[in-house]
Amino acid sequence: MSSNPIELDIAIIGGGSAGMGLASKLDNLSAAVFEPKTAAERDCSWALWAQPEQLEALSPAIRGSWDKWRLIDHSGEIVHQSNEYRYTSLSSGQYLQHCEASLKDSVSLVRAAVDDLAPEENGGQFNADGQTYNAKTIYDSRPPTMADNSLRQHFIGWEISTTEPVTNADIATLMDFRVDQSRGLHFIYVLPYSDRHLLVESTMISNQLEDKGWYRNAISQWLADRKIEIQSQLREEYGVIPMATVQPQNTQVANIGAAGGSVRLSSGYAFSTIQAQMATLAEAINTGERDVPAAFSRRLIFMDKVFNRALNSQPDRGVGLFMGTGKALNAEQFAQFMLGSAGVMEWAKVIMAMPKWAFIKAAVTQLFSRHD
Repeated sequence: MSSNPIELDIAIIGGGSAGMGLASKLDNLSAAVFEPKTAAERDCSWALWAQPEQLEALSPAIRGSWDKWRLIDHSGEIVHQSNEYRYTSLSSGQYLQHCEASLKDSVSLVRAAVDDLAPEENGGQFNADGQTYNAKTIYDSRPPTMADNSLRQHFIGWEISTTEPVTNADIATLMDFRVDQSRGLHFIYVLPYSDRHLLVESTMISNQLEDKGWYRNAISQWLADRKIEIQSQLREEYGVIPMATVQPQNTQVANIGAAGGSVRLSSGYAFSTIQAQMATLAEAINTGERDVPAAFSRRLIFMDKVFNRALNSQPDRGVGLFMGTGKALNAEQFAQFMLGSAGVMEWAKVIMAMPKWAFIKAAVTQLFSRHD
């Protein structure tokens, strides 16, 4: 171990959306990001509703973008079309590579994990790849811990090419509920990158994870039911997104990203919130402030927890809850709701679309609960 510590103004542990997003916006400070995996090793699909002014900045990482999206159940489908928002799919690997290329000379990327973290005030000391570092401020973006029985969104996705063109290649299918609902709220998510190139995910919202074979069988069955034949499977991705309060790996330093509460609890979307939060934090850091701004208001967090309690208490009504939300809101309102920027009017419409007694009971329980 080196006996001469390297001094840093800012240390960022973890090089994901939050870590690299923040690092790429820092200037005139000695900073370093510590991430053992390359961007290519971490590649997966990220999604957001992007406005036109955002698309140019995201263009190096965009894999697909749609002005129409839909929700489907056995009774029909809800199709939204927007001139203001585009549902956009990003390659996380390409986005992180873009951030790496944007780092200023004073910001370095260390391909190593952090060990022996000893926090002190806002910063602390730690080791990485045989070197000791002292940082005035540490931001930790490593994945948080989720309780085994907590509400989570979990999925397996296949990126495939098909033998024949598919229909509706201009529409992103956010939720197709015409699948097995016996184990919790389950839907198929489909992004058509072209009429022969799809991302198809089997997604569950529940308290228990399933064996990977279960998701794979659901995808295979969905494709078979629609007579979609796979020409080649390009890759598989697996993910678990928290929909409840999480536990950071270290509570004595500032946490950002999912560990800092940047995941929208009722939808699982995080990219837009993280990037806005990191832009605000970078501006503050560059003027001498180091505190992490709140990702969401307390009111929104409360409402999301009520929403999730209502969903969790009566999972058999989950399909109706999401379909009702889709019907109650127009395209722009739906995008804003999913992003966490909906106003009182949009929330009122969602509440009116929900089972009233389930919502009231969930609100009262959450109001008097000291836990998530």
